[in-house]
Amino acid sequence: MSKRDYYEVLGVSRNASEIDIKKAYRKMAMKYHPDRNPGDKTAELKFKECAEAYEILSDGKKRSSYDQFGHAGVNAGSAGAGGFNFNDLGDIFGDVFGDIFGGRRGASGGGGYAQRGADLAYDLVLTLEEAVAGGEQTIQIPTMIACVTCNATGAKPGTAPTACSKCHGSGHIQMQHGFLAIQQPCPQCRGEGKIIKDPCVDCHGQGRQRKSKTLNVKIPEGVDTGDRIRLTGEGEAGMAGAPAGDLYVQMQVKPHNIFKRQGQDIYTEVPVSFAIAALGGEIEVPTLEGQVLLKIPPETQTGKLFRIRGKGVKSVRRAGKGDLLVQVILETPVNLTAKQKEVLKNFDDMMSKDSKSHSPRSSSWLDSVKSFFKE
Repeated sequence: MSKRDYYEVLGVSRNASEIDIKKAYRKMAMKYHPDRNPGDKTAELKFKECAEAYEILSDGKKRSSYDQFGHAGVNAGSAGAGGFNFNDLGDIFGDVFGDIFGGRRGASGGGGYAQRGADLAYDLVLTLEEAVAGGEQTIQIPTMIACVTCNATGAKPGTAPTACSKCHGSGHIQMQHGFLAIQQPCPQCRGEGKIIKDPCVDCHGQGRQRKSKTLNVKIPEGVDTGDRIRLTGEGEAGMAGAPAGDLYVQMQVKPHNIFKRQGQDIYTEVPVSFAIAALGGEIEVPTLEGQVLLKIPPETQTGKLFRIRGKGVKSVRRAGKGDLLVQVILETPVNLTAKQKEVLKNFDDMMSKDSKSHSPRSSSWLDSVKSFFKE
């Protein structure tokens, strides 16, 4: 079709590398593509012209012949009907079409499509002490790992996969729709680009097999239920040596007999005797780091909440530790002897003679009840 110099058409020098030629073609093809220039005949002609130039200059033999003999040295008709071929459109737009139609190029850089391994999830159950302190946990994961026997190729040792005859090892085929060429995974090799004629007896041609692997997981201080750690590449192995998926370790903290976690704070209830609540004193309070003494002031009421600074949980996301919240609960004596009951009865009689002074809360409540019934 074109009588212009092919190097001039693509805007490259005669000693341009294969990569430079390809980049120039992509740039011009994107600029003059008919989908971007609907109804523009000039753009369509330029698009066909640069495609014809690329068809010749991207082929080593054709380029050599063109360099020696010019247009007479190449058969322009081989570039397709009217001198134009869409074969490389998939190379330009392949990444987009590959995502739409389910293909993902392998990490090896080959033409085939590699199926990445699946992501896995694992629930790691921790005690409150383990979650607060952090450390290292050993877990076992049942998963698909790369087959050791065939080195993840899927082929029997001593043999090798062969290139697919339908896609010629590219892993994809092109479907032509007018000016648009769409790449799809090859149905014969399922996008792998190769056929395994003699599969590995251990993995049956998959390149992976189900095993249980042991991992050491580092747990940060202060993790809580719902927190998640991502271990890249520790999921299922991909098909035929493709990249592995990821492993997500999700934390589950077991309920504790003494403490309840409230964000960075730890809450606990401590029973106190009537005498200590009334007269004051010191009691031992448990923390995650051992026992501490808590001073109880005189006339402390049941339900009073005390805060011990810095005895809570370190945050995973910010500096500093929470507090320990201690709620004192007044414990009523049980299993009293006759003498103890007599002493308490005498004490109550003395208290009732001046109840407003000694029990202001009770007196106020009784006044409210009397007022309610009068109304």
